[in-house]
Amino acid sequence: MNKENEAGFDLVLQAPMALPLDLDNWAKDAEADGWVEIRSLPPVYRLRHVRTPSHVAADLSQKEFDVALVPHARRLQDVCLVAMDMDSTLITIECIDEIADMIGIKPQVAEITERAMRGELDFRESLIARVALLKGVPETALAAIYDTRLILSPGAEAMLKAFHAAGAKSVLVSGGFTFFTEKLKARLGFAHAAANTLEIVDGKLTGRVIGGIVGAAEKAAQLSELKEKYATPHKSLTVAIGDGANDLMMFQAAEVSFAYRAKPKVRSAATHAIDHCGLDAIVNCFC
Repeated sequence: MNKENEAGFDLVLQAPMALPLDLDNWAKDAEADGWVEIRSLPPVYRLRHVRTPSHVAADLSQKEFDVALVPHARRLQDVCLVAMDMDSTLITIECIDEIADMIGIKPQVAEITERAMRGELDFRESLIARVALLKGVPETALAAIYDTRLILSPGAEAMLKAFHAAGAKSVLVSGGFTFFTEKLKARLGFAHAAANTLEIVDGKLTGRVIGGIVGAAEKAAQLSELKEKYATPHKSLTVAIGDGANDLMMFQAAEVSFAYRAKPKVRSAATHAIDHCGLDAIVNCFC
């Protein structure tokens, strides 16, 4: 038994749909004290006080379960701040790729986006290069993307409602654009939002960003600054949620981090990974 499990840990098992269950054997393999059902459909279970969680965690992950080793002491009510990424995290699209699609260059821009999110390219330089390619796109394209293409990730609203009901503040920190973050802030009740501002002249994008660029360091700084504002001795946990390499510093600044359908480099750096379920699965990783 390692020190973490001596302190008291559960193994949370979640799946997006009904899957074959073998809870008694999984509990036995994990040397758990037993299991409890949190929800039947979609299934959420806790193996209580596990002693050898690695014996079942890898196997269950391959069976399309999201698995998290969760300390007994972690409470939803202890969270003071949730900081989350926008593109491919809160929402299912990369907004910059969809803007590029309006002028027929989505594949070219999407390739750069993908490499930046994997950590293969410097985020700041890649953003400047991608935005330059958008010169001449009409401002009206942004509204069209928001109205017709922007879709919230599964479970996003339920997750935010749960954190807000528990008294946590939320911040949307994005390497994307303020046009979208400000709308989502008002729609979903974020206390704060930070993103990049596209320069628009005569109704068209100029291919430039106004002001400083929100990259990895800026995301982490937002989380740290807002923790100072909202944390109290009895409510001090911060949570970070993201999918790309520019979220890694934010993960390091948070007490608990979640990689949501993330790139391998990001997944391996997070406290927990959500690969199959929706964002509401995050709430089940708190007591």
